[in-house]
Amino acid sequence: MTKTLNSITDPLKRKFSKHRIIFWYDDDSSMRKEFDAVELDGVEKVEIDNNEFGLKYQVLRESPDQNFLVYKAGPQPDDIENWLLDIQLSNDVFRTDRVSQTLDELELPIEFRDVVVRHGFFFNAVKRKTSLERLLKSDDDENQVRRKMLAVCTGADDSHVDSILQNLLSELADNPDKTDRMNLVKKCELEDFLWEQLRRAYGYSSDTPSVQDFAIELFKSCYAMETGGEISLSSEAVVFLKRWMDSFKHRSSFEQHSKKCAEILRIADDLQNQETKALIDLDYFQLIDQKILSDLSRAVMAQTVSAGECKQIVRRRRNTHWYEQYADIYETIEHGTQFLNLLNNLEINMDSLAGGVAAYTQSYFQVDQAYRKFVYFYRRSDNKNLFGELFEQICSQYTNKYLLQLGDRWQSLVDESADWKIPDSTSQRNFFDHFVRGKFLDKKKKVYVIISDALRFEAGEELCNRIKRKDMYDATLSHMITGLPSYTQLGMASLLPNSSIEIQDDKGSTVTVDGVSASGTANRDKILKSATKNQGLAIQAKDLLELNSAECKKLTSDHSLIYVYHNRIDACGHTQKTEREVFDATEQAFDELEKIIRQLTSGNATNLIVTSDHGFLYQDEVGESDYASGAPSGNDICNTDRRFVVGRGLNEDSGMKRYKAESLGLSGELEVVIPKSINRFRRKGSATRFVHGGCTLQEVVVPVIQIKKGRTSDQALVDVDLINGGSSVISAGQLAVNIYQSTPISDKIRPRHLRVGLWSPDGNTPISDLHELIFDFESESPREREQKLRLVLSKLADSYNEQQVTLRLEEPVSGTSHFTPYKSAVYTLRRLFTSDFDL
Repeated sequence: MTKTLNSITDPLKRKFSKHRIIFWYDDDSSMRKEFDAVELDGVEKVEIDNNEFGLKYQVLRESPDQNFLVYKAGPQPDDIENWLLDIQLSNDVFRTDRVSQTLDELELPIEFRDVVVRHGFFFNAVKRKTSLERLLKSDDDENQVRRKMLAVCTGADDSHVDSILQNLLSELADNPDKTDRMNLVKKCELEDFLWEQLRRAYGYSSDTPSVQDFAIELFKSCYAMETGGEISLSSEAVVFLKRWMDSFKHRSSFEQHSKKCAEILRIADDLQNQETKALIDLDYFQLIDQKILSDLSRAVMAQTVSAGECKQIVRRRRNTHWYEQYADIYETIEHGTQFLNLLNNLEINMDSLAGGVAAYTQSYFQVDQAYRKFVYFYRRSDNKNLFGELFEQICSQYTNKYLLQLGDRWQSLVDESADWKIPDSTSQRNFFDHFVRGKFLDKKKKVYVIISDALRFEAGEELCNRIKRKDMYDATLSHMITGLPSYTQLGMASLLPNSSIEIQDDKGSTVTVDGVSASGTANRDKILKSATKNQGLAIQAKDLLELNSAECKKLTSDHSLIYVYHNRIDACGHTQKTEREVFDATEQAFDELEKIIRQLTSGNATNLIVTSDHGFLYQDEVGESDYASGAPSGNDICNTDRRFVVGRGLNEDSGMKRYKAESLGLSGELEVVIPKSINRFRRKGSATRFVHGGCTLQEVVVPVIQIKKGRTSDQALVDVDLINGGSSVISAGQLAVNIYQSTPISDKIRPRHLRVGLWSPDGNTPISDLHELIFDFESESPREREQKLRLVLSKLADSYNEQQVTLRLEEPVSGTSHFTPYKSAVYTLRRLFTSDFDL
């Protein structure tokens, strides 16, 4: 009795919180005891028993402020016979049957009785009723209530059809044999309603409807809309598919359904007949990327696609769903095309040593850079089937059409001079006097030097650009010429303050500076302290990076000059097991050098220099023709490497060039023999692909990056504008949008990321598909800085006909899923009846 009484008392209390008079019709007079037992504070119980007029007078005249529970033992009379109908209509009725109690619990009017009766299984569970109650609104109609019931059954976050459908699709993808959500929809007799909603929303109709059938039809129709085929769904399907595809929560289910539907629809067969240009903006299937990449790789090998065309295709694919998975392959193709374009337009013209260095630092280095990037991404992509032939082609051309020809021409100029001197270029021997003492120490300014072993010029150029693109950083690139041989011991010694440098006759060809060994950090520290009155310091990069902020500030405060020694590239390149990873090491070096720079600037360093001891040659495949014809020989050979020999009384043949110490600007009596051009000496157990020590431009031209850290921001995002075609009226199911990047990006004008879409008048609801775009065009041509896109309006847009809607450009808020407004344009939505047939 207590449980039953509570089930009566609680609903009555809710009703009395909103109404003064509540009617209780006990159809079969079975609830008399409960009525007699119920007691509510402030409520007077009265009974209808042929006393309607007396009751009306009592509740309206005698006690107009009193709450009344009006009970009748029997059914409610017909309206025409109900003398209390006016009071009843202005108040509420309490019913005790299950359906009525459900309506009361959910605060739904009697008009929803059929909903509760028809979908009785849904309301059997308290949890489902509670979940539904949280979603209900006072103005919901029957369709809205049923959609919210679907949301509860499917676990959707809201009652939008696309949310319900995404959850059903995710369940099917995760476990096709266990579809609890869809089974619950069926048990609750909401299945027919679901298919009706899909028909209205997307035009889906089938004799045997199912979630799987809808998925197949969805992919089929959306693909056909772009490629020309049979279409059965409305354009709203495209909006749904793109939202599903972009959903972080449902990304996996989209990919699973996409793969399955591609097999069912035989998309691979259809793609065989599609042109690449028709597929550039299409990304419903992973096979589309594979088709584009396959076609592009063949076009690159045949050289039927220009570097500009290839770059444009890759750019447009960056915003597509599958790009991240294929990013390394796209990069491989782009850099391969760039390499071939550079090589095809290369003219190796140099008539002097100074001219050769100038040509290399201005343009030739780009070939080395493109080759490095191509090999790096090729190895990351790990796709020999796609690129095996292209890789062999590019490696062959790099060696035979570039390295060898450039090396031979440069060597002919080197052979004309007995001494190792390059006019108009700073010698590495003068680094300290020219860049350190002259520009900073003599002016009482502090400077911090980072020396990265084997950071060659082309890599230094890329690093310089990366630094310049950072806020509050400025960087300039110049170069130096190393001494010969171009190896670590001599290069590191040359970068120190020095009056005389001498190669020792030990097996390692160690080097002394003014009679002091320059090997090791401790010795270099002594040399720096001696030249700077103890204001200098030498430190390894790993030790610097272990310092906390306070320790780093103290270090920079206590020293006017710090040399930081970094070794990533050379350490990798010198071993046979890892030499093929030298370009990976170069990318790692960039990241590490940026960390070192940040560490120093966090310690209040403002002036920094990044340079190197030497460069290197790299060939992925080394053939017999790449070795010197003769072996080094002489009276006393102290050290032999792939690219140099140090000793006394050394012999020289036509494939080698011999230098005395004095002709290299060195002290002592040792001689150096270097194989000409790009040749190597044969030597067991050492790396063959990665070599240095000789005099090629790649080995002897090293970067000098001078960095200045500012205190205020010096960057701005590039400006982007909407190009309005003249009409501010949307009369069709699509809107073509042109967006223009006002200027090219540069070191301090950074790319802008935007999301573009149409929004409802209140600004809360997207009414089209949404596009995320990157504006990072470098071209000087305004036409090449324009992006065109097509927005497809959703069915929801019909709700705002004859109203103003907003085309919004929004920027992502870093580190969040939110966006902030950037620019907008207002359109009037004025859809004609013909727009109902837009596809």
